[in-house]
Amino acid sequence: MRCGAVRYRLLVRAVSAVERFYAGFGRATTFQLTPGVCPVELDVLLAERGYYRHTPMSLWAASVGDVRARARSSGAETRLTESPTGAWFDVWRAVHGDGGGCRPEWEMLARVERPSAYVGVLDGDELVAVGRAVVDGGWAGVFGMATLPRARGRGAAREVLRSLADWASDLGAEGMYLQVDGGNSPALRLYESMGFSEVCRYHYRSEVLS
Repeated sequence: MRCGAVRYRLLVRAVSAVERFYAGFGRATTFQLTPGVCPVELDVLLAERGYYRHTPMSLWAASVGDVRARARSSGAETRLTESPTGAWFDVWRAVHGDGGGCRPEWEMLARVERPSAYVGVLDGDELVAVGRAVVDGGWAGVFGMATLPRARGRGAAREVLRSLADWASDLGAEGMYLQVDGGNSPALRLYESMGFSEVCRYHYRSEVLS
């Protein structure tokens, strides 16, 4: 019992330290809570402190070979570059952007030092779907998947994954992983059909600033 009480006090101190750090930037404190990584008590403690739970996410993984084997080309033209272009970024922002400035995202991508690929699927001369991947330690992390509404259901996202898997294979990567909103059923069906399977689920808790 005493050990549990000490553990709880240490957890409270750790949370308070993180809150002070975020406060220094005028931001709401946010924790990512992943089973097997974060102590169960942390989720309970944050709930007691008024943190709200949001953004349930799912981590999926697949072998590069499985993704390539299941990929069926729609015949659409794809474009792959080693750095983001304005057109690539416009599609991503149209789907995921919050209406604010894009400078922080550009700066974040510029800091990535590992081999990267930016894929876009073309409809005529216009990009309609995008995604990117970063290879590190034999794995290719897939990020920034986005398809314009008018192009959905036509295999554009499959083309993005196929192109990224081919690129990752050329660099010797054997596995791929991605994170997806746990409530995005169409995306979950797509990834499952491409050979991905769920590894774990996690969520976030954020404080409410007064």
